[in-house]
Parts: sequence; structure tokens; C-alpha cells
Amino acid sequence: MRVSKKAILAELEKTYPDARPELNFRNPYETLVAVMLSAQCTDKQVNKVTPALFERYPDVESMAAASVEDVYPMVKSCGFKSKATNIVESCRLICQKYGGQVPGDMDALQTLPGVGRKTANVVLANAFGVPTIAVDTHVFRVSNRLADANTVEKTEEQLMKAIPKQDWVAAHHWLIFHGRRVCHARNPECERCTLREYCKAYYAGDTTGPKQKQAARKSLNA
Repeated sequence: MRVSKKAILAELEKTYPDARPELNFRNPYETLVAVMLSAQCTDKQVNKVTPALFERYPDVESMAAASVEDVYPMVKSCGFKSKATNIVESCRLICQKYGGQVPGDMDALQTLPGVGRKTANVVLANAFGVPTIAVDTHVFRVSNRLADANTVEKTEEQLMKAIPKQDWVAAHHWLIFHGRRVCHARNPECERCTLREYCKAYYAGDTTGPKQKQAARKSLNA
């Protein structure tokens, strides 16, 4: 079947006109910390944790001066202790190398502990307005049910080619909203999906995507 890229984008924009980040943050520092905490954790849970965290550690400098042992209990509900360690160590490195300011380019961001391409893309898009397409688990799943690509890197390349650059950030949020609300990992709600007529997985009778699950486990990281 032939997939209409323009039709898919138009339908996503129509369905999710108010799509936006569901993490709460106010500046590049808060964006970085919130996104790091969100790895393998829900935005809802992160949003429960960050108000107290940012009240106690309101900026890069205060987090850099913190003890991991003090930070970890505050973020424990978001996952492993390594998250607290990475956040503190990243802020220390930002103070040492970047004058206390979260860097606004991909290479610099990826020098920070625990920050991979996906996290860097999200920070660049939401904190600095840089056009990027961050491929998280929802973007990966929805994109590869619509059109095959077996790795996160390949998916990012395909999306960047298919979507006008000015829509990259918005399309990232459209795809996330669709993945969270309709195109679930298990039991996707295909019968009410407005993209059904364009979906290769639907017509193939395969919406579980074992290949996608395997690829996601290998490829999706911070």
C-alpha cells in the first residue's frame, strides 16, 4: 500500500492541534533534568517529583553542589539511582565546561552523563527552539506501524525526510500524543484510529510489532 505522508501529517495536526510537552519545565536546566528523569518513567510521575526537586535545587549551580545521596530519595520514584547520579554529575560538568549554562548544541549535550541523542533532541527542541525530531518509544512505535524502519536512527532519518523542517517539533508531539492516546504498545485502538487507512501494520494484521519491540529494546536510550 502507498502511504500518504501529507495526509498523515494533516490528520495528526487536525486531531492534536494542542499537542505539546507534557513534562513541566520553565528553563533549559529544568528541561534537561525533567527529560533525564522521564527515561522509562511516565511524565505524570516526573511532574509529581520535580516541583519539590526544583524548589530545593533551583538551578545548575545548586544541583552541582548537591550530594547524590540527598537527591536520590527525591527522585527515587522515577527509577534507578543512576538517574540522580547522572543529573548531579551533568550539572557539575555544565559548571566546569559550559559556564553553568546548559549547552544548546547536540555534541555538547551528549558529553553529559546519561544524555543520549533522544534526550538531547528533546532539550534542543523544547529549551532552545532548535528543529529536531526526538524518537522516543511512542514516536518509534507509531512511525514503524505506519511505515517500516528497524532502528531509532533509521526512523529519525525517515521522519526528517518526510516532514517539513518547520513541523519537526510539532510532529514529534503529534506522534507522542497519538501513541499515548490511541496507538498503544499493547491493544492499540485501531478501530477508532483516524490513521487506520494509512497504516501498514493494520492492513498486515500485525499491530503487536515483535520486530519493533526487539529493535526498541536495543535502540531506545537516553
